[in-house]
Amino acid sequence: MTHKSHRSRRRSSAGFTLIELLLVLGILVVLGAMAVQIFGGTREKAFADAAKGDIGTLESAIDLYEWHMKRYPSDLQELVTRPSDDGNNDWAGPYLKKKDVTKDPWGNDYNIAVPGKKNSDTYDLWSVGPDGQDGTEDDIGNWES
Repeated sequence: MTHKSHRSRRRSSAGFTLIELLLVLGILVVLGAMAVQIFGGTREKAFADAAKGDIGTLESAIDLYEWHMKRYPSDLQELVTRPSDDGNNDWAGPYLKKKDVTKDPWGNDYNIAVPGKKNSDTYDLWSVGPDGQDGTEDDIGNWES
């Protein structure tokens, strides 16, 4: 008899029950979902902040370009490469150190419109945002600053 009770005690302490494993797994799933929720939003906010910073950098380059060329660029590549069709010899660029600044954090091109719809006396400069679609509420532009 003593031998039998010792054996059953040993079996119960040898591992976890299915209920214990499911409980721990459930807790881990809940914690993982919370972490994704918290850190997922942080990434998008960081990308949006980076886009706003890029727009500020591009605005400075565009303003310097306009001061030299007496007009705004029709394309952001004019900040990096001298326009070939322009007879103006006052181009003093490149106005950007990095060529990839013309891409937003989501990999889309920044856009410029001269004159702008929202800044009719100058230009609109914007990113299409995380959805990659122009004209949606997640667009980030120089009219928001």
